Amino acid sequence: MPNDRSESEAPRTVNDSRTGRLTTDEVCESVGRRVRELRVGMGLTMEQFADAAGLSIGMLSKVEHGQTSPSFSTLISLADAAEVPFTAFFRGLDEERDAVVVPAGQGMEIIHEGAGPGRVYRDLGSLRGPTREIESLYVTITEPDEVFPLFQHGGVEFIYILEGCVEYGYGTKRYVLNTGDSMQFRGEVTHGPTALIKLPLRFLSLKVTYPPDSNSGSNG
Repeated sequence: MPNDRSESEAPRTVNDSRTGRLTTDEVCESVGRRVRELRVGMGLTMEQFADAAGLSIGMLSKVEHGQTSPSFSTLISLADAAEVPFTAFFRGLDEERDAVVVPAGQGMEIIHEGAGPGRVYRDLGSLRGPTREIESLYVTITEPDEVFPLFQHGGVEFIYILEGCVEYGYGTKRYVLNTGDSMQFRGEVTHGPTALIKLPLRFLSLKVTYPPDSNSGSNG
């Protein structure tokens, strides 16, 4: 007799773009797609596949549509019916992580240490993860200002001048950057604009921070 089990009562999580882990909903939807792909690939109807797995058609439908959190025993039954290891249902989850697309002009304006009159910092988005590994900013400076903070942070930074000209300080050194110039440096050394030579100034800033357990920042 088909077994509906109790997984339909299992709590579900909601999508939360602030977390770095896949939500229960996302996992259930992915597993459901895998189950459906395997069933269709075998040329079986839902009724035939449900019968082979010892489930009701209603339960199989919920699994395939990601509407329930299948129990371990249900996954084993489905895997046996499909003649695959139950881990086959979880393949490709990493590849289904988000891609972030920010349409032109729609980066989110943020409060930044260097912000002020005539200075706008727009966040170009980030991938979900336990840590933010890349911070991408679109910076626009339209007003002259003699006072700029110097910055320090972990990881490395890359800047690319889209328009204008700026003198950029790095430690005790100064570099004049024109449109099309780029600069890459380590964030722990104090850095920042030291003189605005030609306005408006627009540039991209990419900060890459190494995960805590990463050795990417060392040469050894």
